[in-house]
Amino acid sequence: MKNHRLSILIGLTSLLIPSLPALGQENDAPNVALRAEIALMAKIGSCSSPTFSPDGRTIAFISTLSGLPQIWTVSIPTSISGGGGGGWPTQVTAFEDPVGGIAWSPTSNRIAFSMAPGGGMNSQTYLVNSDGSRVRLLTDGGSTNNWLGDWTDDGRHLTIASNRRTPGAMDAWLITPGRNIKDDGVAEYTLISENPGIGYLQSVSADNRTGLVYRLASRGDNDLYLIDLDTKEETLLTPHEGPGSFSGTITADGSEVYLVTNKDRDLAAFGVIVIDEDGNPGDIEILAQRDDAELGGFVLSHSDTVACLVWNVAGRNEIELIGLTRHARKQLPDPPGEIVGGVTFSPDDTLLAMSISGSTQPTDVWLYDVATNEYRQITRSPHAGVDLRDLVKPELITFRAHDGLELSGWLYLPHDFEKPGPVVLSFHGGPEGQERPRFRDVYQALLKRGIAVFAPNVRGSSGFGKAFVNLDNGALRVDGVRDIESCLDVMFERGIGDYTKMGIMGGSYGGYMTMAGLTEFPDRFAAGANLFGLVNFQTFFANTEPWMAAISKVEYGDPDTEAEMLYALSPFHKMDRVIAPTIVLHGANDTNCPVVEAEQVVDSLKERGVPVKYVLFEDEGHGWRKTKNKITSTVSIVEWFEKYLK
Repeated sequence: MKNHRLSILIGLTSLLIPSLPALGQENDAPNVALRAEIALMAKIGSCSSPTFSPDGRTIAFISTLSGLPQIWTVSIPTSISGGGGGGWPTQVTAFEDPVGGIAWSPTSNRIAFSMAPGGGMNSQTYLVNSDGSRVRLLTDGGSTNNWLGDWTDDGRHLTIASNRRTPGAMDAWLITPGRNIKDDGVAEYTLISENPGIGYLQSVSADNRTGLVYRLASRGDNDLYLIDLDTKEETLLTPHEGPGSFSGTITADGSEVYLVTNKDRDLAAFGVIVIDEDGNPGDIEILAQRDDAELGGFVLSHSDTVACLVWNVAGRNEIELIGLTRHARKQLPDPPGEIVGGVTFSPDDTLLAMSISGSTQPTDVWLYDVATNEYRQITRSPHAGVDLRDLVKPELITFRAHDGLELSGWLYLPHDFEKPGPVVLSFHGGPEGQERPRFRDVYQALLKRGIAVFAPNVRGSSGFGKAFVNLDNGALRVDGVRDIESCLDVMFERGIGDYTKMGIMGGSYGGYMTMAGLTEFPDRFAAGANLFGLVNFQTFFANTEPWMAAISKVEYGDPDTEAEMLYALSPFHKMDRVIAPTIVLHGANDTNCPVVEAEQVVDSLKERGVPVKYVLFEDEGHGWRKTKNKITSTVSIVEWFEKYLK
């Protein structure tokens, strides 16, 4: 099993322009035109998460072509040289809920996929034939959380992480659905390892005897274990002091584990651990490293002879191949977009499929031909009514925080922007996320309306090394919040921002930063937009998923022993300082940052007479997956900043 697809969900489309009377001014012609323009931006589609059929002739992927993420397939051209895409796509699923992840069996026409009712965290695992027939639920349903991993090499088992044993832990499991495509019997579950918080099987050897378990101690600190799948005996592969991040793949014969590692180093690199005949691991040997970038991820070829490395260079991606015998490295041509993800080898290792996107281009599936050294676009996400050439690419700028720490951020300036002018600061989620130059419809919509966007990576962001990502843990969060003021200052020092026209927005932890900015620096913002943000650590720990609470105590603080600190760090307890009009958007089914986080903000601002607007999506969880909701959200946010910044 080479291509690990599991995602830790810590932090995310009616193609007609909806009638939105709740937004006000429904009879105002200019406002209708504004909504129409913004809605076109929010409708731009995406195609991602490619996975090959067993014969390598077809790719399944997730696309929003139908209005929300579903499974589609497309045939691969016989040669990737020349123009054109991959043929006419075929829709495989058409559910009312969004598909979250997919994995095509290496031995049959069955596709495993995950889907969460209402967009919450209670994702379930299903099977469907590649022609769309015989949908089958494999997991328990209900409120259990189940995260899809990948198939074993023989196609007999699926790896998942699930809290079916206890709500407070995501354990590593194998599901055996049965080899017969028509088998509708009960799937067999095998518990591989119990975990105190989050853990899962990242990889399994070809003989299904040895596995690689990822186990998270706390956010930003995990270990890898070699596990005997029969006896469940474990061997720690990554002993380390302090924080450490590791992610790996075991070779087919179980003799080596290749991994992303930052042990005894700041920037993550590519390494290998050799396993001797007695099952004893050696030390980590570094095979590839860079002084200017972190290794974002890798994938092994099916032959275990080559690895594809994806480097994170201040948010942009660069790709290279490395031979696993002589360690010769080959830099690939610059990808046709700033962001690369979902990389996977074809069954014969001649092609690489990947998702590529950028600040001015939607996400699409591309192929890279190893022999010809060429890329070919396979899908073409719709962008009706939007000329991508008119969109804005950002500039990466660096600046200093209050204590001299170097920070960076992506600055988007509208065409013909008159300085100083209105600027919105946008903060990413996580906290250990990273602002990258990906396509953001709300950014481009704001830019179309003459509002600049500055999207920084403050301390605590990933992609800049182990030391940087841990600079906001616990009581250090006050420094991360102070970085908000440094972001304001650089906009004024460079003559970009107007002191009276500054906005702030963000989702999830970015929502926390939004409310922190509005409470700590109330007189410096004219408006804010809080998207499904955390505002009160007490209610967050009490109401979030138990496994999420368990892994968040180092990052935020322990509510049992550090309650006073968490109280002081919670923006909710300073809501009396907020004077800026604030729009709050949240999903009713959010189990990560439960809806009580939004309700506290809305109720408090209403009581004090501060202008506030509340947009609640009854059919969404932590973020928006449906096009109609993306339109409503983007229109609402842009109208809000138009009203209060212009």
